[in-house]
Amino acid sequence: MMGSLGNIFKIPDLKRRILFTAAVLIAYRIGGHVPLPGVNAAALVNYFKSTASGLMGLYDLFAGGAFSRATVFALGIMPYISASIIIQLLGAVVPYFQKLQKEGEQGRKKITQLTRYGTVAISALQAFGVSIFLESLNASSAAATELIVPHPGFGFRFITMMGLTAGTVLIMWLGELITERGIGNGISLIIFIGIVARFPNSIFGEFQQVAAGNRTILVEIVLWLLFVGTVAGTVLLTQGMRKIPVQYAKRVVGRKIYGGQSTHIPLRVNTAGVMPIIFAQSILFIPQTIIQFFPNSDFMVSMNSLFSYDSSFYWLIYGIMIVFFTYFYTAIAFNPVDVADNMKKYGGFIPGVRPGKKTSEYIDHILTRITLPGSIFLAIIAIFPSFVAKLTNVGYDFASFFGGTSLLIVVGVALDTLQQVESHLLMRHYDGFLKSGKIRGRRRF
Repeated sequence: MMGSLGNIFKIPDLKRRILFTAAVLIAYRIGGHVPLPGVNAAALVNYFKSTASGLMGLYDLFAGGAFSRATVFALGIMPYISASIIIQLLGAVVPYFQKLQKEGEQGRKKITQLTRYGTVAISALQAFGVSIFLESLNASSAAATELIVPHPGFGFRFITMMGLTAGTVLIMWLGELITERGIGNGISLIIFIGIVARFPNSIFGEFQQVAAGNRTILVEIVLWLLFVGTVAGTVLLTQGMRKIPVQYAKRVVGRKIYGGQSTHIPLRVNTAGVMPIIFAQSILFIPQTIIQFFPNSDFMVSMNSLFSYDSSFYWLIYGIMIVFFTYFYTAIAFNPVDVADNMKKYGGFIPGVRPGKKTSEYIDHILTRITLPGSIFLAIIAIFPSFVAKLTNVGYDFASFFGGTSLLIVVGVALDTLQQVESHLLMRHYDGFLKSGKIRGRRRF
């Protein structure tokens, strides 16, 4: 491993890309501490301490803690991700976007440009909502007269909209710079560094718990063993795939012979990635938000207990929704009919399966079967942090690394970046990080 790390800096291009990526990520972290004008940051931090596991806590996770500090990067990269998801969903139902997806490089550039425009529009709308949200909040642990926004009004809303929108556009630009001139996928790495930045504080908090006698060393060791096991299981889920063999027939064009080689179609156990968890969380936040508007209703109080994060009913509904959205997003992200048509177009076939409709049905059948255990395991990973937090006195920050969105993103991005570094090393005849086997990339954001 140390020899492979040393080899990285023997390749000038790879060293330059890694240093450039590190510099951009440092700039992003510095920008995450530039505050918005007119916000009482201390009062906002007090509010987020009581809502760390809610909707705003999830948003703050993707923003790398910038949302709870009310900085210019408070929206993070989420508007870009939302625009990308919208464009991708439109590509499944709108003929214009379907045409762009099939136009190759030119279509990709057009989709990228539309995604940028969508990011600006979504950022402006969300920034206006954030300004209204901040004006209405009181710090839960402060005096009732201490507002998070001491001087609300049109001026604060306008400055907030301009600052947050510009911050999101800057983050998008930094992510594209990493993708173009650095190593790895820039957007994914920005989310990755925001999540990992919370990990040292979580570890320090665990040491404090042990030093204060709130947790024995044996329990702490068990927790770390569970953490390692969860990471290993997440790696297996991210890397797991089913290979369908494909044979291409030989074609004679003039004096040249094309085709005749064997390959395979990689069907991932978790094709949908982290998106099912995000979709399920977003929907389950709706009843929790509605309940907050009726604090004096007995019915709403009982519903609140059902939809609390440590409720077995919440875990059951959450798991079922993750399984559903795994199938839903897989159906959008992977189209067996297109795969079968492309294979038939270039003379490819699956041994023992007729080309065309039978091939698409066969691929769909295999994909449906392998998605079921993948979706169930994904649901278990998503619920596991809440389970750990309920059974132990582990804080939310540390418990979130036992699974869920945080762990899936960290593992996926780390594997993807490591695979790209491995490719650079092997291409220049250096030993990679693995002496045997192969690191497989994953689906990017």
